[in-house]
Amino acid sequence: MSLLNVGARALLANQVALQTAGHNIANVSTPGYSRQNVVLETVQGQFTGGGYIGKGVDVATILRNHSELLTRQSAAAGSVSSADTARSIRLNELQDVFSGGTTGLGAAINDMVNAFSDVVTAPTDLAARSLVLTRIDETAGRMRAASARLDEIQSTVRYELNGAVQEINKLAKGIAAINEQIARAQGNGQSPNDLLDQRDTLIRNLNNYVQTSQIPADDGSVGIFVAGSQPLVLGNVATPLSIGDSSEFAGSGKVKLFFNNPGVAPIELNEDMLGGGEVAGLLRFHNSDLAEGRNLLGRMAVAISETMNAQHKLGVTLDGQVGGNLFTPVALPDARPGLANTSGATIGLAVSDPTLLAASNYRISYSAPGVGTVQRESDGKIFQFGPAVPPPGFATVDDFFATQGLSLTITGAPAANDQFLVNPLQSAATDLKAMVYSPRDLAAANPVNAMMGPNNSGKLQMAELTARSNPPGATAPITLTFTGPNTYTRSDTGATSYTYVSGQPITYDSATPPTGWSITLNGTPAAGDTVTIDNALAPAYGDQYKRNAGNAGAMLDLRDVKMFDESTMADGYASAMAQIGTRTQSAAFAAKVSEGIAAQLEQDRTAVSGVNLDEEAARLIQYQQAYQASAKMIQIAQSVFDSLIQTMGR
Repeated sequence: MSLLNVGARALLANQVALQTAGHNIANVSTPGYSRQNVVLETVQGQFTGGGYIGKGVDVATILRNHSELLTRQSAAAGSVSSADTARSIRLNELQDVFSGGTTGLGAAINDMVNAFSDVVTAPTDLAARSLVLTRIDETAGRMRAASARLDEIQSTVRYELNGAVQEINKLAKGIAAINEQIARAQGNGQSPNDLLDQRDTLIRNLNNYVQTSQIPADDGSVGIFVAGSQPLVLGNVATPLSIGDSSEFAGSGKVKLFFNNPGVAPIELNEDMLGGGEVAGLLRFHNSDLAEGRNLLGRMAVAISETMNAQHKLGVTLDGQVGGNLFTPVALPDARPGLANTSGATIGLAVSDPTLLAASNYRISYSAPGVGTVQRESDGKIFQFGPAVPPPGFATVDDFFATQGLSLTITGAPAANDQFLVNPLQSAATDLKAMVYSPRDLAAANPVNAMMGPNNSGKLQMAELTARSNPPGATAPITLTFTGPNTYTRSDTGATSYTYVSGQPITYDSATPPTGWSITLNGTPAAGDTVTIDNALAPAYGDQYKRNAGNAGAMLDLRDVKMFDESTMADGYASAMAQIGTRTQSAAFAAKVSEGIAAQLEQDRTAVSGVNLDEEAARLIQYQQAYQASAKMIQIAQSVFDSLIQTMGR
């Protein structure tokens, strides 16, 4: 009987080994499957006078070939790769908005400004004027189209974030359910290998959306945590996540991930603590990259429209009217107060100098009334303000924003701990439109006129004549009479003598600057030489203003004005393209590197856990032979037993 028992045990053990090898082969292509091996142990032998007689073999357990370290490393690397890839894909779409070529926004801006050259050459040519207006309308249209495309990208990203969070919650529930099954199964003292593989696969899939950390519990379940410490899964309980607007400022446009613990208010998760995962990559794109793209586009819309509108208003139309706005004026939104503010103060915004605008949002934080800091989000720099703040700080918050091309109108008194979000440029290009439709309404003429005296004998030449207001302010002609090569008098101030310097502007201010006009003369005058400055619409000059293109020339000169971080209007779009392009290339490189690391770690994991068909085929032969030998052993035992029965029966 002992021989029969040994054979039966061996037959069952080798049958389990064959079944396990077949299970491995069947799951060779199953994602996340870990190879299993049968662990055999010797049955305790029976003591006899002749020693211990072996009683065969038993199956101790089914071992799961698994490395916890490699599994976690692979999941973490895959999470980082998912974040980098998601951000890189969206940045490529953002780069398409800031594309170059003849159909790009940069070409439209340059064509618009350069079109004024034809008006300078032929001020009365209505075709040349119509071309300018066409270019202006085209520029406004492309800015609106770019803004609409940014809105579309933002909407798509928001949709993807909502879908990703739904998938996270679904996976979290799946992990919680398997946790419960594993805790029950491990009560029998054996490891539920297939359930453990399923849980690892769910955790790996979860990390593709949001990076997690795992802490095992004594009952075999695993706690899943996000953002460092928030328990997404504890035992068989999963806590849902959600996507929503920032809880600091209403309508800020920033999207955040929230932890919805039952019974308490949703907790806004720190974006910097999320680590990897598709959600983290999309949030970084939405709140940083896309915000910068909007600011770059908005700054161009505000700076170009404000600058060109201001210059156009200094001109005169063919009908002798003061020029109006070329573009719809952009109304900047008020600063957004923090939801926890206590003062009720508001901050209005306006453009003070369009050439100083930065493509950035700002966060104002008050530590006391009139004292606090401003953080420029584009570069993270923090600036202090307050009456006692030494340089390079600022006496008031207004003084700081003056360096950023903005002026503030503060209503009420901000209290300590009040915060404000300043994002003036986010939607500036949304409704930008051309405002001048008739070529006669293009204000190409200079409203001020200057004439050299007919009897001048010196070498005096006019280099520049600029209107600083329209009308220029003087009600009567002003004559400059030179009393020598370096001195002159003015008809509006009597016999007062002034010093003349070639190339230095001579100005007239009717009130507070910048009203009036400015004239720059070059060369050496002779005594008695005169220059008369007058309103170009004065009856004495008739319709000469129609053939004047001084303001069109000033509009053309705007292309060389530095207004985009030391870049000119003509080069500003190229600068924006470079900024977005740099981000895109950096993200693409990061995605490529993280993808390679994730692939390598996954290979390392599968080298330990994966199924090798050659090895399994060799084991099948081995266990098949052992199974056949075990069957032979039972056959022999049966033959011996039959012989024994026959002998005893005689």
